[in-house]
Amino acid sequence: MSPTRFASEHRWLYAGAVVLLVVLAVIGVVQYDKVKTGNVASEKANKLADAAVAAGYPRPDTGTIKRTLGTDGGNVCDDPASALKSALWKTNVSNGAAFVGQRPVIGDGRSIRAEAKILEIYCPDKLHKIQDRIDDLKTDTTVRR
Repeated sequence: MSPTRFASEHRWLYAGAVVLLVVLAVIGVVQYDKVKTGNVASEKANKLADAAVAAGYPRPDTGTIKRTLGTDGGNVCDDPASALKSALWKTNVSNGAAFVGQRPVIGDGRSIRAEAKILEIYCPDKLHKIQDRIDDLKTDTTVRR
């Protein structure tokens, strides 16, 4: 068997090897991007968990933070100063009753600053939009620790 005939008979093998290498290269690029994104999300989740511990709270699960906030802060960073979000945010600082029994209360300062910490870590460019509203709220130490 001549070398030329041998190469022509196994051409499909060479083409298959090239296709396999291209597929593996594409998978590698996609996986690299996923790992890179996951590392950024883990870094931010750890930073937020450390901030919670520094504020006196138990360390939250970083996997939950990572899944909830991702790399961009998710829903928290999606226009935090909008009227609807401000209304929902202030509703959460209430006595917890429903309907006619619901009324605003003096919220705990540390829990209110937690959202500011999320904005500071995940979307620092949007923190200034809500910082003056946070500063205007009347807060106190209302939660026993």
